Amino acid sequence: MSYRKLLLSDIHSLSRRSESVWTWGTRKFSSTRSNGNRHYKLVIIGGGSGGCSISAKFAKTMGSKSIAVIEPSDVHYYQPMWTLVGGGMKSLADSGRPMSSVLPSNIDWVKDKATEIKPSKQTVVIGTGSSKQEIQYDYLVIAVGIQLQYEKIKGLPEAFNSAGVCSNYSSLYVNKTLQALKDFKKGNAVFTFPNTPVKCAGAPQKILYIADQYLRKNGKRDNAKLIYNTSLGVLFGVKHYADSLWNVVKSRDISVNLRRNLVEVIAKDKAAIFEDLDNPGKFETVPYEMLHVTPPMGAYDLIKSNSEDIPDAAGFVDVNKGTLQHVRHPNVFAIGDCANLPTAKTAAAVAAENGVLFRNLTNFMNGKEPEFIYDGYTSCPLVTGYEKCILAEFDYNGQPLETFPIDQSKERRSMFLMKKDVMPEIYWKLMLKGNWNGPGTFRKLFAPFKKT
Repeated sequence: MSYRKLLLSDIHSLSRRSESVWTWGTRKFSSTRSNGNRHYKLVIIGGGSGGCSISAKFAKTMGSKSIAVIEPSDVHYYQPMWTLVGGGMKSLADSGRPMSSVLPSNIDWVKDKATEIKPSKQTVVIGTGSSKQEIQYDYLVIAVGIQLQYEKIKGLPEAFNSAGVCSNYSSLYVNKTLQALKDFKKGNAVFTFPNTPVKCAGAPQKILYIADQYLRKNGKRDNAKLIYNTSLGVLFGVKHYADSLWNVVKSRDISVNLRRNLVEVIAKDKAAIFEDLDNPGKFETVPYEMLHVTPPMGAYDLIKSNSEDIPDAAGFVDVNKGTLQHVRHPNVFAIGDCANLPTAKTAAAVAAENGVLFRNLTNFMNGKEPEFIYDGYTSCPLVTGYEKCILAEFDYNGQPLETFPIDQSKERRSMFLMKKDVMPEIYWKLMLKGNWNGPGTFRKLFAPFKKT
């Protein structure tokens, strides 16, 4: 048996054993109908990693057709793989599955877009105009993710029709990244990080390191200047890993400019315009041969335009950061990138969140108060090339919360193989089936072997 199959077998066994503690004895629910409208015990908005994984957990304990997942997309993508797609290590097809194959068979998939949430009526509106319908719920989980906003940068998305402009953040543009690397001859290869919240905050520099190795491997690096322009005041938010990343950029002769925000792309001139955030109104024009854009991101209109106190001031779902329960609507919970949780927005965070949300919502359904606390665990596998990776894991306080009894701030081939081969398998075969709450169990197992 291969190391990957052996590891997955152990992970699956431990995850199922942990989950069974909480599903045992949970009440079965059944769907009802009211006033001609569809009515469900539980409605989940969103079929991404959070929506799929939490629906799978509840589908095991609730009656058939008691759950509805509202999701318009035909394809579910494992988006953390797009770093590898852009670097030529995986294909876009590898990252996708039909939505019908990742949702539980005993729930209702409402293949439509949610357009309004009315917590006072316990309804979600789908569709627009004459096709509007209301779906009633007893309990609601919001899992809509975060919105890409390329249009916030002048000249985008039109510039993606020109050579050299690419982005690993969209299925529409990710294949352009490898093509830009293949076509690169000489000049600047520029990589950006926007002045907004983002999902997977490490991804903008992962492709930077992959590009460096690609150009070296193909004899182009001497004619290239790699530039990383980030709106942040640091290279990475957790110092334990940032120190290692600074060593990587210095050893590879990569230019890093802090507090620089991309505001415009002039494709015909192959020029990118950045604002100096420490000197508002001061701009710099940078010529490029390749430009990898991480788009500005923000809350969806469904949330930020809600008139019934769903969002916080920034437009994200306003939840208790420990219990994931909405602070004003107790039968509403949120998971993933749409929630206003002060942690990095990653699939690893969703995995840890869904275990907490499942337990707390189950308690609430049974007349008990939510009592389980999410500690902000998140993970960012910082791929530094075609063979190595720094596996960053940390909590709400930015403190390392590492799984393995080694220093994970170091570049390691073993962590790269975890990212490339093992994590996708965990995602498809465990997490989306409701059997993965993150590596907490393994962290406890390895704890006696860690150096203090």
